[in-house]
Amino acid sequence: MTCYFVLICRNDLFIYLRLTILHNVKFDFLYRMNTSKVIYLQKKHFMKLKYLLSFFILVSLFFSCNKEKRQAKKDNDIIEKYISSNHLNAIATGSGLYYVIDLQGTGTNPNASSQVTVAYKGYFTDGSVFDQSDAAGITFSLSGVIEGWVEGIPFFKKGGKGKLLIPSKLGYGPDGTSGIPGNSVLIFDITLLDVR
Repeated sequence: MTCYFVLICRNDLFIYLRLTILHNVKFDFLYRMNTSKVIYLQKKHFMKLKYLLSFFILVSLFFSCNKEKRQAKKDNDIIEKYISSNHLNAIATGSGLYYVIDLQGTGTNPNASSQVTVAYKGYFTDGSVFDQSDAAGITFSLSGVIEGWVEGIPFFKKGGKGKLLIPSKLGYGPDGTSGIPGNSVLIFDITLLDVR
């Protein structure tokens, strides 16, 4: 169960909870309790409830952060092993993303709001392909794609070629998407065909 927020007003207690079962079944609850109308809830019990909820939030945040750190380390280990096994000259950005520039390209670098045309092949570290464009590529705004692309594509100029090695938190996260399981490291061979 994950508690998203607790708001305590003078006479009202609002609790928003999300109960997650098996990563894909989620139930959302918004609960409002008017404490002035609840006769049997004495002030001391209300204070205990506040402390209990605060403790629950802190414990949830602690375990959530630890889980994210463990996943980030696991992703980094997978990427570094892939780099070593494939003798890549990859550069780490500090966010968990690694990139390889085979050909820099010419002209200006795109930014996070640029329209770009990219030919790409996306695959997992075992080499299995989950998505691929044709040689003409696809055109899109960088603001509408996964964070790994928003951060990584601007390292290339028009005509540039290389790889993006993307940890799960900059890809599709723990939930994944169609054809991509949660917490998957993604690799993209990219050619930046155009920047507008």
